[in-house]
Amino acid sequence: MHAYVKRGGTTASLDTLNKYFGIRQMPIITSTYWNMVHGNTPDEVRQDSEGMQTMRNLGRNMAWFLKCVEAGKNQGINAPKAETAAWTNFIR
Repeated sequence: MHAYVKRGGTTASLDTLNKYFGIRQMPIITSTYWNMVHGNTPDEVRQDSEGMQTMRNLGRNMAWFLKCVEAGKNQGINAPKAETAAWTNFIR
């Protein structure tokens, strides 16, 4: 099932969802592959060694990012403020 799902549109769906985070200036924490595991039951998911490795790497990256945000706040570094949206009319 794992190979089928990887080629069945789920990665394209995940990519599409991540684009919305990007246009809202949200940090996207990445891993070493697509952030997903596969299986019909918790036991099957645990057998997805590639997916589980990806999730462990994702967890470490999330923890690192949160520590960096906290360290920045402690040094007085705040998140950047977005400019007000400038809408362009492409029909001229």
